[in-house]
Amino acid sequence: MGSRSDGDCSLPNFSLHTFSLRNFPLRRFMRTPNPRAGRKTPRRKLRLVLFALLGASAAASAQQSTLQLDPAKTTVNITLGDVLHTVHGTFRLKQGVLQLDPGAGTLTGEIVVDAKSGDTGSKMRDGKMHREVLESEQFPEIKFRPDRVEGPVSPKGKSVVKVHGIFTIHGVDREIDVPAAADLAEDHWTATLHFTIPYVKWGMKNPSALFLRVDDSVQIDIVAAGTLVPK
Repeated sequence: MGSRSDGDCSLPNFSLHTFSLRNFPLRRFMRTPNPRAGRKTPRRKLRLVLFALLGASAAASAQQSTLQLDPAKTTVNITLGDVLHTVHGTFRLKQGVLQLDPGAGTLTGEIVVDAKSGDTGSKMRDGKMHREVLESEQFPEIKFRPDRVEGPVSPKGKSVVKVHGIFTIHGVDREIDVPAAADLAEDHWTATLHFTIPYVKWGMKNPSALFLRVDDSVQIDIVAAGTLVPK
């Protein structure tokens, strides 16, 4: 049997009659593309859109909740510095209800504090505060009406945000931003807020006397607590 040279690539006993398209089943390897493949029918598209809308609506409604403030568990403290010592005082919460929608970034409602309840532990000092500074007989309520929240709010657990709204004191509305740390649970919530009120700049009288000089701004610290009702 003779050997082939390295350049000879011919096959023995092979002819064109042996290799025929009739004998090679190309249909097994070639398929006619289905014109409907990969397409979504209008009815299927409509179902997908409806499911997406329903899911988004359910998620949004699950996030919305009502925050009720409990006056017995909420404290409003003030701090006012003077040359001799720091004055501390308290006010009482009258009522408060808030509507929270984290998805939309809104916090609406109203918090009302009794201006007449201001107490610093000194009858003489408190009398002057109510008569000359707050004029609480004429302006008996201090209010905060929030309108939006800046920063993500966790449905459960702690969040640090900034609350924007309208603060009303001495009969005048002012826009303020209040830093807040909130902790939401399944059926209750707590929050701490700290901000400064430049009461002299806002048109109220500085109660300083000849031998008593106090700051032109007062520090406000609120610890709020109450019930949470999901919508």
